[in-house]
Amino acid sequence: MSSTVQRIVVHADMDAFFASVEQRNHPEWRGKPVIVGSGPHERGVVSTCSYEARRFGVHSAMPSRTAYEKCPHAVFVKPDMEAYAETSERVFSIFGRFTPFVEAVSIDEAFLDVTGSAHLFGGAVPLAERLRAAVKEECGVTCSVGVAPNRLLAKIGSEQRKPDGLFAMPFDQAEIEAFLAPKPVGIIWGVGKKTAEALARYGYRTCGDIQRADERFLVRILGECAAASIRAHAFGMDDSPVAAEGGEEKSVSREHTFAEDESDRETVRSALMELADEVGRRFRREERWASTGKLKLRDADFNTLTRQAKFPLAARDDISFRHMALGLFDREWPEGASNTVRLVGFGVSDFRDTPEEPEPELFETPLSDLAGKMRKRERLSAALDAINSRLQ
Repeated sequence: MSSTVQRIVVHADMDAFFASVEQRNHPEWRGKPVIVGSGPHERGVVSTCSYEARRFGVHSAMPSRTAYEKCPHAVFVKPDMEAYAETSERVFSIFGRFTPFVEAVSIDEAFLDVTGSAHLFGGAVPLAERLRAAVKEECGVTCSVGVAPNRLLAKIGSEQRKPDGLFAMPFDQAEIEAFLAPKPVGIIWGVGKKTAEALARYGYRTCGDIQRADERFLVRILGECAAASIRAHAFGMDDSPVAAEGGEEKSVSREHTFAEDESDRETVRSALMELADEVGRRFRREERWASTGKLKLRDADFNTLTRQAKFPLAARDDISFRHMALGLFDREWPEGASNTVRLVGFGVSDFRDTPEEPEPELFETPLSDLAGKMRKRERLSAALDAINSRLQ
C-alpha cells in the first residue's frame, strides 16, 4: 500500500535586506537607524529601513521627508543595487545547497521545496537552522524562516519570529485550523485592504470567521472564485507548487512586493527598472538570448495582471530588457492614470542559444540596424557586469 509523501516547504525572507547589507558594509552604522532610499529632503520614498528605524514608525514606501520628520537622526543612504544583487546571489547559492527546487520571489525572498532533502539534514527544522546559520556566517545578513506543508503556511510562518527567527508551522490539519482561527483575515493570500473591509462589514474579521462562514453567503460577497480561494486559505489549504525547475531554467524573473499599496506611478516604474537590471545580470550568467518579456502587476486584492510581448530580436542586454519592461508598463499604466499595486515583476523566457539575426537583405533594414546596435549593447552590458564583479 502506497502512502502520500508529506510536502515540506521552507520560506526564507531576508530581514530588512538592503539596510542589513549597508550595516554589514558600514560597521559604524550597526545599531543605528538606517534608511535606504531618497534623501531626507528629496521627493522620493523609503525603499527599506533597518529595524532601528522602524521603531520610530518609518516603513517602506513612506515619503523620505516624512521619514526624516519621524527619525531625523537616521542615516539616509542611496540604494546600492550592485551590492544587494551580489549578496542576493550568494544567499541563493546557499539555498541551492539544501535543495535544487528554489523559487525566487524577489531579490531577498524565496520558497524552497525540501521534501526530498530534509532527511539529509536530520529533518526540516535542522535544515532550516543550518540554512539560517550559513546565510549569517557567509553573507553577514540574517533571514527569517518558516517551515510548513505548503507555500501559504510557510510564508505565514516566516513572519512569526522576525527578525532572525525560525518558526515551524503545524502539519496536522486540525492544528493548522486552530492556529489560523484567531489570526486577522488579512494574513492570508487573496485578502487585501478592500477585501478585508468588505468582509468586515459582515463581521468576518478573522480566519476563524471565514472557516465558520456560510459558503453561499461568501460567494454573494466576493464572487465564486474569490470566495473559494479565500475560504481554502483560511483553512490553510494551498496546493500551489514551488515554481522551480530542477534542471535547465525556463525563465528568469524578479518581483518586488511593496510594504503597502503603492499608487505613485514613478515609484513603481523605478522599482520595475531595477528589476529589469537584476534580471539582466542573472540572465547573462549563461550564454543565451531571450525572445519574450513579461510584466506582472498585482493589486491589493491579489488580482494579478500579466502582459508579455516578443522582443523584435532575441535579446540579452540591459537596454532591451528595460525598454520591454517599461513599454509593457506604460501601456498598462499610462502617465496621468490612477492605479494602485502591491507587487510588480519582470521576467524573460523563450531562450535560445545563439543571437537572432534578421534575414539578409540587399539594403539595410530597421531590423538589421537594430541587430548591430544590440551587439554593441551586449558588449556594453557584459563590460559593466565584469566591472561590477570586480568592485564587489
